[in-house]
Amino acid sequence: MPNVEFPERFRMGDYFLYHNLEEGREGKVCLYYGDETFTYADAARMSNRAGGALRELGVEIEDRVLIALPDCPEFVWSWFGANRVGGVITMVNPLLPADDYRYYLEYTRARVAVIHESLVENFARATKEARHLENVLVVGVESGDFHSFARAVNCQPDELTPADTHRDDPAIWLFTSGSTGRPKGAVHLQHDLPYNTECYAKGVLGVNENDLTVSVPKLFFGYATGTNLLFPFAAGGATALFSERSTPEKIFEMIERYRPTVLTSVPTMINSMLAVSGAALRDLSSLRMCLSAGEALPEELYRRWVGEFGVEIYDGIGSAEMFHIYITNRPGDVKPGSLGRVVPGYEAEIVDAEGRAVQTGEMGTLRVRGDSAALCYWQAHEKSKATFAGDWCTTGDQFHADEEGYYWYHGRTDDMLKVSGVFVAPAEIENCLLQHEAVLEAAVVGHDAGDGLVKPKAFLVLREGRAPSEELARDIKDFVKSRLALYKYPRRVEFVESLPKNDRGKIDRKQLKNP
Repeated sequence: MPNVEFPERFRMGDYFLYHNLEEGREGKVCLYYGDETFTYADAARMSNRAGGALRELGVEIEDRVLIALPDCPEFVWSWFGANRVGGVITMVNPLLPADDYRYYLEYTRARVAVIHESLVENFARATKEARHLENVLVVGVESGDFHSFARAVNCQPDELTPADTHRDDPAIWLFTSGSTGRPKGAVHLQHDLPYNTECYAKGVLGVNENDLTVSVPKLFFGYATGTNLLFPFAAGGATALFSERSTPEKIFEMIERYRPTVLTSVPTMINSMLAVSGAALRDLSSLRMCLSAGEALPEELYRRWVGEFGVEIYDGIGSAEMFHIYITNRPGDVKPGSLGRVVPGYEAEIVDAEGRAVQTGEMGTLRVRGDSAALCYWQAHEKSKATFAGDWCTTGDQFHADEEGYYWYHGRTDDMLKVSGVFVAPAEIENCLLQHEAVLEAAVVGHDAGDGLVKPKAFLVLREGRAPSEELARDIKDFVKSRLALYKYPRRVEFVESLPKNDRGKIDRKQLKNP
């Protein structure tokens, strides 16, 4: 178990960014963006200026700052600037409708928001009812109603007296995915994110100053905030950002241009990159690892990726409640199909509905503990008590652990199906479907045909050159019957052009259940 301790007076921004100046990396490039490069000295200077602008606009210790930006340098300056003055960072997707921004502004009570120029119209509608918001900074073209980020930052000095914060002061909210309602803010303290960085990024992955990262998920998502900004900065490495939408072609382009050593991805993008024509000819030789999270990586995808590109994937699980990965496969220790073993510095156990530990090999609900756990959900006292019980955080994920200590994911508790009186994990059926030669993507949900009995239903995206037909549907059902228990096969198969995804790249089963 690693011994990770932080001083009483502590700012996570010092741990991630400003320590690089003390360690002689002022002139080292830490950020690539298009044709622009920024050194650690640049990052510190611009973050100080952004912090000065926020302070001038009234941000004080514990005031929330809402960041709604694509991946760009200004996201980085705003993130570290907010922390520098003791503000509490809240990050949201920059591609949301006005109603969602209205919710986030009211929920966070943000005093200042930093937004992209493309959001001005939606934010103008959202701010009409924002009782606590005082100022909005716009990155890009100026708006008559809001302040210019560039102008506000450029008039600030390069140096800034930082806030004197405690290691247990609130520092950042990480939002849940909102799969069962509005997203909730998991309130994290100054030491939470550094703790996971020590245990997982440095301790397990060995992230170091020679690493350069690229990410499929965007920085507003805590998974990418860690792997594509905080982890490389903590180790003195670098990141390459792009503001465009993540597509297989764009990811290949970023890898071939910047030659990263670490790629942060998700199963849907891993599948999409494999499906690109000529994928085997693309050069991924710079990568020493690919990370996957968000949802379990099917063993079939893992084997195809490693076979095609020769790059290991370390699949793991983390959450907004714990900040980042706490169970994972790792260098020299990959069991395909599993989510690996517990990260040193964390503990995990699998329990039944009454909270009792189950036997090895039995399925139950995963709970985990470690010093990156959130304090609570904001404005959700009962939910906080249910999730954060003492030191333990109950995840709502169904797992079993094998005799060697590897953890196997079966799905979210809410997604489990009870078929013929037996619980069935959709992930097991989906993994089987992906092994069929015609299937590119698969999602399984419960379907009631009107008789009150729930049976598996499969939504399938076919590979190029394969056409939907009743004969193919029968063949796919027979394929599953031949490999799984008979009651698990999908009674209905629906062919679709694409599967709905949420803003974290996960398949949105809620939309499939309620079309």
